Amino acid sequence: MHDQQKDYVLRTVEERGIRLVRLWFTDVLGNLKSFAISPAEMENALNDGMSFDGSSIDGYSRVQESDVLALPDANTFEVLPWADAKGAEARVFCDIAKLDGTPFDGDPRQVLKRNLGLARDKGYSFYVAPDIE
Repeated sequence: MHDQQKDYVLRTVEERGIRLVRLWFTDVLGNLKSFAISPAEMENALNDGMSFDGSSIDGYSRVQESDVLALPDANTFEVLPWADAKGAEARVFCDIAKLDGTPFDGDPRQVLKRNLGLARDKGYSFYVAPDIE
């Protein structure tokens, strides 16, 4: 089943001739990590996630329990502003989950969501803005 944002992503990938979609996430130190998928894999990625070896990411998993899922957040999809003769690329931020679909505790995005929820439950609001120095 698709929601409107997933439909937008799939339509944009096709209409813009996207050749690669980069799945972005961070390690526990906040460093950006990614891997790329083909347009043909995008619908499956949006519906079921894409598995990868989490033991290669600092702070994620031991080799014995290494496979995790990257679950693309369709609301963060953007076509990247550069393109070469081979075509355009896009990126989407991902939540990281265990293979059973439960949130992975070591995912900084999950930690932020969980703590924002706890703060909201206590009546707090969180505001952030850049401070250029």
